[in-house]
Amino acid sequence: MYRIALFQQNGSGQSKIDGIKAYGRDQFSIEVFDIESGLPDIIDDSSDYLPDSIEADIVLDFLKHHDLSADLAVLCSRLKIPVIMSGKKISTGEAICPPT
Repeated sequence: MYRIALFQQNGSGQSKIDGIKAYGRDQFSIEVFDIESGLPDIIDDSSDYLPDSIEADIVLDFLKHHDLSADLAVLCSRLKIPVIMSGKKISTGEAICPPT
């Protein structure tokens, strides 16, 4: 089974989760990290929001806060987990950022 870690804010990736479940059948295990709290404009330390480690084959980023996405890219790079950040311009880590 392929393991997906999906990061979202306030349910922003729910339609993608629904699609993966509907069309992926039983081929995927999804762990959802949902950040629901109000966030400051600038996050210097994302340790209160992101985990120290991720157990997944791929990470999908639907976060809206740029600082969290940038730190998530670095974390995934360190853990050698590919991360997809569609439509974003991230210069840290090794994120794959296809246009939307």
